Amino acid sequence: MEWTGQTYADTPTVAVQTSIDAPPDRVWRWVSDIHLMPRLSAELRVVQWLDGATAPAVGARFSGQNAHEALGSWETISTIVEFDPERSFAWAVGDPEYPSSIWRFTLRPEGTGTVLEQWTQMGPARSGLSYAIDAMPDKEQKIVFVRLREFETGMTANLAAVKDLAEGAA
Repeated sequence: MEWTGQTYADTPTVAVQTSIDAPPDRVWRWVSDIHLMPRLSAELRVVQWLDGATAPAVGARFSGQNAHEALGSWETISTIVEFDPERSFAWAVGDPEYPSSIWRFTLRPEGTGTVLEQWTQMGPARSGLSYAIDAMPDKEQKIVFVRLREFETGMTANLAAVKDLAEGAA
């Protein structure tokens, strides 16, 4: 990732992608399972469905417990805002109309395999990162850039793990 000089108000994004030697239905099985992400993530510890939901659907909500060495521990409530089986799965953190972040997986068939992308957007609503920016406003661009690089590193690891799982699944 190259320096962008973006601020939080810019709602910066980052995306990574990989090619997987497995059809979209096999890849979908992994990316649509919210319980897989805590096994892969360095920050997300636990997720659980809310309001009686047991599977992803637009409007379904889930909680997430997170921890980061520099940011501490926090809990989020996410709402699924996009659910198109074998194509896309996205959730908004916080208020779905004004989220603190949006996360998305997109699948695209390619030959006999799948191109999988994970994408995220910071903001527009405040998040835990906002407190660091409030404390050091002169370093906002660097804080945003460092966090985007952390996201990029985590998403690269997520996609590598999904690739291993999908290519190893029969």
